[in-house]
Amino acid sequence: MRDDRVGGDRVRGVSSMIDNKIEPKNILIYGAGAIGSLMGYLLSDAHSSDGGGVENMALLGRMGHMERISSEGLEVEAPDGKTLVYFGHLFTDLEELGRSDFHPDLVVICVKTYSLEKLCQELVQSGLLDGKLKNALFLLLMNGMGNRELFESQVPQASGRIIEGITSNGVKLAREGKIELKGKGTTVIEKNLPLELEQFMKARFEDREFQIEFSGDFKRQQWNKLFINSVINPIAALARQKNGIILSEVLGGTVERVVREGVAVAQELGMDFDPDAVLELVLSVAEKTGENSCSMLQDVLKNKTTEIDSINGYIVRQAEEHSIAVPVNAALYGLIKATARGS
Repeated sequence: MRDDRVGGDRVRGVSSMIDNKIEPKNILIYGAGAIGSLMGYLLSDAHSSDGGGVENMALLGRMGHMERISSEGLEVEAPDGKTLVYFGHLFTDLEELGRSDFHPDLVVICVKTYSLEKLCQELVQSGLLDGKLKNALFLLLMNGMGNRELFESQVPQASGRIIEGITSNGVKLAREGKIELKGKGTTVIEKNLPLELEQFMKARFEDREFQIEFSGDFKRQQWNKLFINSVINPIAALARQKNGIILSEVLGGTVERVVREGVAVAQELGMDFDPDAVLELVLSVAEKTGENSCSMLQDVLKNKTTEIDSINGYIVRQAEEHSIAVPVNAALYGLIKATARGS
């Protein structure tokens, strides 16, 4: 959905070179919900706020959200104030992208894990993989594990052009056209992007005073995120409490067993972790984000499908394949599946 008024004479656009002389890259956010909209904000020109239009960024998301952004801009509410960002390219489906003059260098995929298979089907059926997405890179910025394997199997045309990433920024979709930043964290990207694109993303994040890392040991960081999510998400969702519930003394044994089971699976898969260090990490994150409501809690409260299959479900499936007992992870997985929509 292209809004010519937003993309017309109100658009200041971005300069041909950003401050550190790196040429802007065309980036499509595919799945511009809470996290996706935040990425659109972070990767846009900081000087495009309050009326300027971002021409090298495009968002693809739900119609209501895109229409609100088109008419009023994306409202980003943070503890230190509000910001409005206007985008010159807004789409509700791949057909609109195909009819546009926007050619992405990078597609950042921010859908929930349970939507990835459908997204893959849409990509293949669109024909764009042989057109304007023929040379695009795909960044899977998603929770959970197994996303790359699914994407590669469903979209073989993209083989060799897939990068993974994780983010620990806390963000909530407050309403159509508005996101609320609940906590700053670090975004970690697998170190496989071209140098100019890496430098461009780093410059944009720093412009907004957010942290981004490009890791040569991404798999380890991905596992750490999985350990954290496997504890905080299901327990907070089942207790209907914010992240700080994990620190309750009565849950100490449960939390430790979830961690030790996950570490045992990781070790079987060739990843060496110290369970005590992982437990310390999980508790530290729970303390720092104690007032946050995790995404799984938000999904359960809204009667929406959760990402449990790619978190504790992944641990359970890997454990079954290697004959490892993970009773606490299995219990949390089963309880969320019984509680959440679509089970």
